[in-house]
Amino acid sequence: MNDLLKELYQEIILDHGQEPRNFGTCENHNKSADGHNPLCGDKVHLSFYLDENDIINDIKFSGEGCAISIASASLMTEKLKGMKLSEAQSIFNDFTKLVKGDADTLEILNDEDSLYALKGVEAFPMRVKCATLAWHTFKSAVENK
Repeated sequence: MNDLLKELYQEIILDHGQEPRNFGTCENHNKSADGHNPLCGDKVHLSFYLDENDIINDIKFSGEGCAISIASASLMTEKLKGMKLSEAQSIFNDFTKLVKGDADTLEILNDEDSLYALKGVEAFPMRVKCATLAWHTFKSAVENK
């Protein structure tokens, strides 16, 4: 990864970590879950409204954690809002592969996607859990766990 791209990705993570998008709780939600990473103390609460056509009409999160955890939740909510659930689940699969270092088998995401800002965590296995906390919380909400 070239230095300019690394710098851009760092700026995206810092921006979303300091000023997260979609922070709060959906007033009218029908899906929600809580996630916790006991290794570092990151916590996230996710709520969203899934309409009758399986479209995520609104999605928000709250919680506390490191910049990577907050930035990932913020980027996730931006990406998934307005999306059909089946596509969101495919993005979940691609994102978890991306941050675990298996970017060669992605189906939907490409290097122009803002989620690529978190690709660098693959070099830090302990940070993968920070980057995927909100995503696994999303999956738990979908599965009503």
